[in-house]
Amino acid sequence: MTDLTETVLYRTAGSIAWITFNRPEALNALNTEVNLALMECLNRAEVDPEVRVVILKGAGEKAFVAGADIKEMMTMGSMEAREFALRAKQVTDKIWNLKKPVIAAIHGFCLGGGFEYALACDLRIASENAKMGLPEISLGIMPGGAGTQRLARLIGLTKAKELCLTGGIIDAAQALSLGILNSVCPQEELFPEAAALANKIASKSPHSVSLIKSAINKGTEIDLESAAHFEIDCFALCFSTEEQKKGMEAFASRRK
Repeated sequence: MTDLTETVLYRTAGSIAWITFNRPEALNALNTEVNLALMECLNRAEVDPEVRVVILKGAGEKAFVAGADIKEMMTMGSMEAREFALRAKQVTDKIWNLKKPVIAAIHGFCLGGGFEYALACDLRIASENAKMGLPEISLGIMPGGAGTQRLARLIGLTKAKELCLTGGIIDAAQALSLGILNSVCPQEELFPEAAALANKIASKSPHSVSLIKSAINKGTEIDLESAAHFEIDCFALCFSTEEQKKGMEAFASRRK
């Protein structure tokens, strides 16, 4: 099933929802229209019982998302900029808290807001030509979609400060070594690799997958003792599902 809007593509294939940033003429730059359409697509994927995993990707050959739309931002005052950033935060929060895993399939430029959206995903695969970073400081501003926060939590304060303060752009190999990426592959293999990973996850219990995502995400935001107890609650909830009963019975009977 495929739907086309002016700025975002939504397509389902089996258990996967493919959401595509669709402004290749602008390197898929983020504007208000894109953010509103993206929220619609994420909500749609979340409530579709057939969808187990979401993949985000960019249209065209040059970019995942090259950043926010500077033409829209350049005339903003402080309050307008704040509203723009709040809208971006709503998107990253939606990706982060979605009940289903979200994979970013990154090729070409993944900068600024695009990198922030990728950081909010659960897993990230990139092609060898990918370029990532938060170059906002070069425009006299700073990241505003939780980029400073998620990057620091992912790779540590020292390297995150270096990237944010210099506006440095790193390649896929560097991003992999820093732990930003799960894997790197040739560009022609990117989407098949993303689909293979998504299908592997989709073959597992959807309730367990959702609870694991929740336990890891929420656990990183609280102290270890509270996080451990939250994990125990999630573990216990697994025993209320049909998948747990079938899975354990199959294991005990030595069948698939």
